[in-house]
Amino acid sequence: MASPRRCGRWVFLAVFVAPLAAAAAGRDAPRKRPPMPEITKPVLFNTPEADRILQSLQVFPPDNPWNEDISQRPVHPNSAKIIASCNAERWVWFNLDMGFVLVPPNQPKVPVKITAYPGESDKGPFPIPDNVPVEGWPISGGDLDKLQREGQGDRHVLVVDPVNAMLYEFYCAYKKDTGWEAMQASVFDLKSNKTRPAGWTSSDAAGLPVFPAAIRFEECERGLVEHAMRVTFRRTRREYVWPATHFASRHTNPDFPRMGERLRLRKDFDTSGFSKHPKAILEGLKKYGMFCADNGMDWLISITPDSRLKNLEELKRVKGKDFEVIVPTGPNEGPRAK
Repeated sequence: MASPRRCGRWVFLAVFVAPLAAAAAGRDAPRKRPPMPEITKPVLFNTPEADRILQSLQVFPPDNPWNEDISQRPVHPNSAKIIASCNAERWVWFNLDMGFVLVPPNQPKVPVKITAYPGESDKGPFPIPDNVPVEGWPISGGDLDKLQREGQGDRHVLVVDPVNAMLYEFYCAYKKDTGWEAMQASVFDLKSNKTRPAGWTSSDAAGLPVFPAAIRFEECERGLVEHAMRVTFRRTRREYVWPATHFASRHTNPDFPRMGERLRLRKDFDTSGFSKHPKAILEGLKKYGMFCADNGMDWLISITPDSRLKNLEELKRVKGKDFEVIVPTGPNEGPRAK
């Protein structure tokens, strides 16, 4: 215990020095979360019940790259050229695509037939409930059972077990009379910083999880998206950077972004004229940034298909040139440095 004569010094250190050191390392004190509600049945993402569960769920450890404050990271030396290669004059747009279901800890598990990437997929069975949404539903419209069986596109399916903090993701998933099948299946332990094996894909081209990136109603309503987000670009490089584990391109042009490339909205971008929900996204992009996660339309970010989200069209006022590429941290850097 410090002597009375030294207490003033230690208070100064605790109040001023420690927070500055944590900020410099990209660490925030974790937000205090309420106790996890009891989950007795599958809960869809776009409900008040899901909001309460999500407010209690720690998605990866606080020092995980998805939760890392990168607002003070240095700008990548090639940032300007990378941004230019991604169509710098194009506006930011969004897909209302990545819905998910929250399942109880005793959710029955079912087998899933893996049709394209069995060597880069995790083994089942998996806790898939009958009401699991397929990418884009319900905003895409239609009967869920029919959409589970029919349709095109990437057809992501995301299942979260909040009590056990486990995430199950599937790419190009279909429900058949004989059961579920998917091109790829990935399992992520939300209590761990462990990534996919080097060279392995996931339900996303970069080998990254999708659920941690999905922009949700409850966090926009709270006023800040407190994690990195997900963005696609039409042309990417045949490289990946941690925490990504996989590339999906033949291009070697150093001016194209790598899978896992991390970008942030410039600090001087004025968000004061934006409505609550888009402002929460933009402030999150300043603090946590976004990962290049897949090939697709330039500057396209993923948002849950939740009709409670409002005024998202305001994001069109933001252009690619308002972003910069940062120098990312590695597995033992930033908040993970020993």
